[in-house]
Amino acid sequence: MDLARYVVDAVVVEGRSCREVARSHGVSKSWVSELVSRYRVGGYEELAARSRRPHSVPGRTSDDLEDQIVRLRKELAGQGFDAGAQTIHWHLSHDHPDPPSVASIWRVLSRRGFIVAQPHKRPRSSYRRFEAHLPNECWQSDMTHWKLADGTGVEIVNFIDDYSRICLGSQALPVASAADAVSVFHACANAWGMPQAVLTDNGCIYTAWHRGGSCAFELELLALGIVHKRSRANHPQTCGKVERFHQTLKKYLAKQDPAATTAELQAQIDRFVEYYNLHRPHRARGRMTPKVAFDSLAKAKPTGPKLTDLAGQFRVRKDKVDKNGKVTLRYRGKLLHIGMGWANRGRRVTMLVDGRDVRVIDDNGELLRHLKIDPSRNYQGKDLECPR
Repeated sequence: MDLARYVVDAVVVEGRSCREVARSHGVSKSWVSELVSRYRVGGYEELAARSRRPHSVPGRTSDDLEDQIVRLRKELAGQGFDAGAQTIHWHLSHDHPDPPSVASIWRVLSRRGFIVAQPHKRPRSSYRRFEAHLPNECWQSDMTHWKLADGTGVEIVNFIDDYSRICLGSQALPVASAADAVSVFHACANAWGMPQAVLTDNGCIYTAWHRGGSCAFELELLALGIVHKRSRANHPQTCGKVERFHQTLKKYLAKQDPAATTAELQAQIDRFVEYYNLHRPHRARGRMTPKVAFDSLAKAKPTGPKLTDLAGQFRVRKDKVDKNGKVTLRYRGKLLHIGMGWANRGRRVTMLVDGRDVRVIDDNGELLRHLKIDPSRNYQGKDLECPR
């Protein structure tokens, strides 16, 4: 303001030329001329600096469209779904032939106070990522916890496809077991086809390597020729895709009325899975929905050898014949009862297990029974006896 007043007075009061004043003070002649013109129209008040902001912005998002963006944000967030700028852009593209860009939507949300600054995150370049190249090339599975309305804990077993991110199955259970994991796996396989490999953590429902044996889930994959991959202990990042799905699912469930029963919780999960697979664009797949990504390519299939007899799965189990003349043995996740006869009640025995072949001996090494397990029967009677 001081320089502007000075050059105006130098021209108007002192009578110097605009060119001379501009040359003396290192400013442009046009700027001095403009100041003099503004002074002659409105006096010294017109010398104040003016905003360069344009009077109108033809490409600016209209107020009605901004309101629609905000309304979508509130609706999606209120239902527990992803409500980011890219998801809102995907939804707007169904109603508008030329929707605003993702950056424009982000600016609208920021201007309206919906974007909260976050602390600096670890750069993506520091992560070592892996990803399947085909649907069914690799599944990821994990179990997570949730609570019903009365505080009762339940467990949810999830399976997702590594390539497409589609949720293959999500089952709520009071307590998940290895047999439940097998059941959920087969339900997924019946709906989507068999995978080439399955990646899990080291939970007891997936593996028994830390107990020196094999559980039902491991043996089932082995029998089907499916590769079982396990993450490193205490390293959940290896199963990061299914871990992230847990977070997305729980965010949705937290927005729903607390389920009173496992059946009610399962109904809520089923509604979410339908939306997630069919209507929610996934950033990792170029904003395609998981179902579209899953259907876009040919499917991988199991390539390993199928070991149906499971011979060579050695175990040694010690037990005591119960009052009914039976001992128990778990085979492929199923608890079987082996008849030993009333005469052996209370007797301590050792079972030498080689796959389906079982030899029962006493403490003196006497062979009491030799049988071939029939997995379809809970009670292994005398008719299964192997010839001596």
